[in-house]
Amino acid sequence: MTNEPGPSGEQEEEAEPEVITRSLSLRELRDMQKDFSCLPGEHIITWLLCCWDNGASSLELEGREAKQLGSLSREGGIDKAIGKKAQALSLWRRLLSSVRERYPFSKDVARRPGKWTTMERGIQYMRELAVWEMAYYDPDNTQLPTDPDEVQCTRLMWKKFLRSVPSSYANSLSVMD
Repeated sequence: MTNEPGPSGEQEEEAEPEVITRSLSLRELRDMQKDFSCLPGEHIITWLLCCWDNGASSLELEGREAKQLGSLSREGGIDKAIGKKAQALSLWRRLLSSVRERYPFSKDVARRPGKWTTMERGIQYMRELAVWEMAYYDPDNTQLPTDPDEVQCTRLMWKKFLRSVPSSYANSLSVMD
């Protein structure tokens, strides 16, 4: 009998990578605050999408660290909720749940965009609609995507998107309705 891995032998299991956790320094927290702060006049959903694009999903924070971030959203209710949960959670999950807590009804966060003029801005708006949808997902449902670019376009999202379409794209996109 041989100890060679193969069809009839046992395969050696791959070792899982070791995860090392450490507390963030005050400097790292200040840098995070700069990277994830809402700009003056920026809509809350646009801000959330910027946070996603800046890597908020890859940053795990304990509640005390999240509290030390200070004002990220420029809204006290959201900022207070970001550090509410003590367990380690991604900044992304903290941001989404904080917006949902501050604005329990999705219509309270919705906005009426102007007509976008470039395809890039249209894509950006569709991504914002996906983030808006995600903010009201059940946070405990692991079947739902955590990436805005993987959110399935709902009928409501599509209708909102079509209302923002400039006339130059209207005919092409209305065919898809």
